[in-house]
Amino acid sequence: MVKRSRILSFFLIVLLLGSLIGVTSKDILNNIKLGLDLQGGFEVLYEVKTEDGQEVTQDILNSTVQSLDRRINVLGVNEPSIQIEGDNRIRVQLAGVTDQNEAREILSTEAKLSFRDVNDELMMDGSDLVEGGAKQSFDENGQPNVSIELKDANKFKEVTEKIVAMAPNNQLVIWLDFEEGVHSFQEEVTKEDPAFLSAPNVSQVFNTNTVTIEGNFTLDEAQTLANLLSSGSLPVELNEVFSTSVGAQFGEQALEKTVVGGIVGIGAIFLFMIAFYRFPGIIASITLSIYLFITLLIFDWLNAVMTLPGIAALILGVGMAVDANIITYERIKEEIKVGRSIKSAFQVGGKNSLATIFDANLTTLLAAGVLFVYGQSSVKGFATTLIISILVSFITSVYGTRLLLGLWVNSNLFNKKPGWFGVKKSEIKDIAENYDTLDLPSKFDKFDFVKQRKKFYIFSALTIIAGIVVLSIFRLNLSIDFSNGTRIEQLSEQQITTSEFQEQLESFQINTDDIVISGEDNNIAVARTTDVLSQDEIAEVKSQFNEVFGAEPNISTVSPTVGKEIARNALIALGIASIGIILYVTIRFEIKMAVASIIALLHDAFFIIVIFSITRLEADLTFIAAVLTIIGYSINDTIVTFDRIRENMVKKRKIKEFAELKEVVNKSLRQTLGRSLNTIITVILAVVALLIFGSEAIRNFNIALLVGLIAGTYSSIFLAAQIWLDWKGKELKQKGVLITFKEKKKETDEPQV
Repeated sequence: MVKRSRILSFFLIVLLLGSLIGVTSKDILNNIKLGLDLQGGFEVLYEVKTEDGQEVTQDILNSTVQSLDRRINVLGVNEPSIQIEGDNRIRVQLAGVTDQNEAREILSTEAKLSFRDVNDELMMDGSDLVEGGAKQSFDENGQPNVSIELKDANKFKEVTEKIVAMAPNNQLVIWLDFEEGVHSFQEEVTKEDPAFLSAPNVSQVFNTNTVTIEGNFTLDEAQTLANLLSSGSLPVELNEVFSTSVGAQFGEQALEKTVVGGIVGIGAIFLFMIAFYRFPGIIASITLSIYLFITLLIFDWLNAVMTLPGIAALILGVGMAVDANIITYERIKEEIKVGRSIKSAFQVGGKNSLATIFDANLTTLLAAGVLFVYGQSSVKGFATTLIISILVSFITSVYGTRLLLGLWVNSNLFNKKPGWFGVKKSEIKDIAENYDTLDLPSKFDKFDFVKQRKKFYIFSALTIIAGIVVLSIFRLNLSIDFSNGTRIEQLSEQQITTSEFQEQLESFQINTDDIVISGEDNNIAVARTTDVLSQDEIAEVKSQFNEVFGAEPNISTVSPTVGKEIARNALIALGIASIGIILYVTIRFEIKMAVASIIALLHDAFFIIVIFSITRLEADLTFIAAVLTIIGYSINDTIVTFDRIRENMVKKRKIKEFAELKEVVNKSLRQTLGRSLNTIITVILAVVALLIFGSEAIRNFNIALLVGLIAGTYSSIFLAAQIWLDWKGKELKQKGVLITFKEKKKETDEPQV
């Protein structure tokens, strides 16, 4: 009898969730903070130094952050990010800032105001100003000037008395960021564009707390000076060691393209799941939609910043979530094939898949955690999204699927209708035969994965040797992230030629042959140089290129120190991820499986590196993110295989012949191959969609993922299990017999028919 109340409950839950998603999604999307790579803006990493060379303390860093925050408030930037990093660095991210040149100037200018006589003797400084007491105003001729309010009128009276007494050299020289030994009034006064702000003659004593600074300012210059003085001088010197900027047009285009790519990729995944798994595929599509909604909701709650790689991680997270569904559905199909009822198969299949899903997700979570700790900027945003995606996908794909699919199963509607789960009646055994799922025939039974293992070893060894030769000759085309220099990326309203772009660069004495033209209409040009452009040079380049090409360029600079640190952190991240995976797999399985897994993972990572070396694709920060992500995906696949090997070993109880070990590995690979292929197809659908429709900014990232996914599938099927087999065979030869994993007491599964 069909229990219609269960079906009604399903539709009520879906209707409720659908209504909630429909009503709140627009507000959630509008509330999510977009990173500077999606709306334009810039990021800069400052190294903090004190003037007297003393140690930079936490108090000094905190004070500097407060000063920077006051200056940013002047710019009107919404929700800026100012973070202290390490012992002497501060990272500032300003997304959506309209005038990047002005913002950089306001941030880094020390703004130490001083009043001096013609002999450069200090009379007053910024400490004599009322906090926030500077305002832009106009003189009697309508010329812009700056009015400042002093704390003590008597002190200004004393200063003007001294200056009047120095006639005829009775000038009160007003300086901004005067440097002892560098600046001198006697030298600067002879220049057409002196370094001081103004030097008015003082012919009478003033007893007032208001002073006007005049200096042939434009309106913008006067306003900027007023803003700087109001926000106060910086307590330290800030040296720019890393910076990156993104034009607004770049950000808008990147967001639009990546969202389109994501929609196409996710839609393709939904269609594949429905076509292959029938009704459970529909349930998977519903839970995946819930996964996307909850992930975005959490981003809103955490007030986290969504970056371009973060959107890619969200879309790739759909592939991770699908994997959990695939593992569960494959288990359910196996239970149906041995003759269990739909209800019993659903219960047992869900239970048996949980440990495998948990192991696979935890190892990927480990790689994402390492990325978060050692990543910088947008890579940290990618890691944040990946971590949230893994946690949410586990909940929605495991418990959400069980709830929604369970309502239909327990309604009895699908009793004796295995076709709804993608199982043909001809494939189903009689339950009375007590058939084990591990003994089920596979459509891959004709494949002998073990017999040809030495050929796979030789192929991989030759590939590695060739790769080493390629790397020794070509090396990696490292971005400035891992060395030092400047990267200029220009978007044009029309086609750009190499000679045209090079000519513009040479007008700023930027000489480089490293220019790449890309984009659908050859309207994107990228140039790299080992020279690190200064703040003033960046401002000039941005201004002129905006006039010539119709858009501000993206400009990134990296100092040699930071480049080395990024490279070192990348190696540390890879090492920690490998060690963590070895420890976890050893605890959950055994050391031989752990080492075999790591060999396969390093094989995958090396393969990506070699392909990037041959193709001369630029390896940047997101390249490291891609490598660590592939490590997570690859170990995911390998663990599923080892989990099935363990099950088959338990069934054997004792193994005396190497042929028995070969049988275990072959059978396990055949049984999990369908799941491996289905998982890789869904993830590749997402990656290919991002490659075709997504932004150029993450093209290399997606290529690295695609190459890594192919390499990871190969190593999981043809290397990891075979390496374990040979090592286990040596153990068998030494011991003569292998006592397999202890079998857990089997619980009764209800109902059976």
